[in-house]
Amino acid sequence: MSDLSSSRPKIAISACLMGAEVRYNGGHKESRLCSRTLTEYFDFIPVCPEVAIGLGIPREPIRLVGNPDQPEAIGTVNPSINVTEPLAAYGQKMAGELNDICGYIFMQQSPSCGLERVKVYQANGAPVNGGGRGIYAQAFCAKHPDLPVEEAGRLNDPVLRENFITRVFAYSAWQHLLEQGLSRRALTEFHSRYKYLLMAHNPVQYKALGKLLGNMANNDPAELGPRYFSELMQALKKCATRGTHSNVLLHISGYLKQAISADEKQEVQHIIGQYRLGIVPLVVPLTLLKHHFRLHPDPYIAQQVYLQPHPENLSLRNAI
Repeated sequence: MSDLSSSRPKIAISACLMGAEVRYNGGHKESRLCSRTLTEYFDFIPVCPEVAIGLGIPREPIRLVGNPDQPEAIGTVNPSINVTEPLAAYGQKMAGELNDICGYIFMQQSPSCGLERVKVYQANGAPVNGGGRGIYAQAFCAKHPDLPVEEAGRLNDPVLRENFITRVFAYSAWQHLLEQGLSRRALTEFHSRYKYLLMAHNPVQYKALGKLLGNMANNDPAELGPRYFSELMQALKKCATRGTHSNVLLHISGYLKQAISADEKQEVQHIIGQYRLGIVPLVVPLTLLKHHFRLHPDPYIAQQVYLQPHPENLSLRNAI
């Protein structure tokens, strides 16, 4: 229903996840989801920071040591190997070069690329509670705070997978908007298209963003735009629930109340109720609503990103 741009969004990815044999032991960690399924929809840019800074294959593994907030990357066998600075510098360098990506998939548990809960060790060799973040990932993400990022392992969860890919396409749509030029009208139209998607992810933030744009008359869109986008990406980070999805589905079905019969309305309500209870996946009520809107088109609903935030063939909503 909504226009997903014809150009494929670019996603940076830890090279080992694409099957490149770049790990410390000469192996890889191929993710079939990434290397087989998602390659049809995204252009992947593989990166291995450890190889890029000159560590060989195979190589002595490194691990994080010290303060979990500011750990150092140290050789596990030879503690005089310290690659903290080169990894951080490479993260900053790549953050500057990869400025047209719309997402990044990192290798979990990696001392260079892990996003969270990477093991951090004390000087005596005992692991610290909670863990830390890989040195390269930390440096890269600091420069791109709004970029959708995720770890490959977490993408096995259908809800997290759908959430990440929704954010990648939203990020891509915003980049296209910037290319065309920010104006008050463009911002208002963008927000209007994202209304129900935002409502499903974060109803409170949806209202806050509406208020932000409501004060637009006094603000330059060039200043307001980045703030709006930053808050939008934060809002979409929150995973939608069966409850919030059901609320949105009921809102959308309200646009059919003059068009469909009492029996059809009852069926729509029943299917939304079944989805809310976890009996059917999200694709079921959505398919029924789309069927009715094909017969009774509504221009406002037709432009809603919520109905198709990512390519239908990915079937992401069949599992949530």
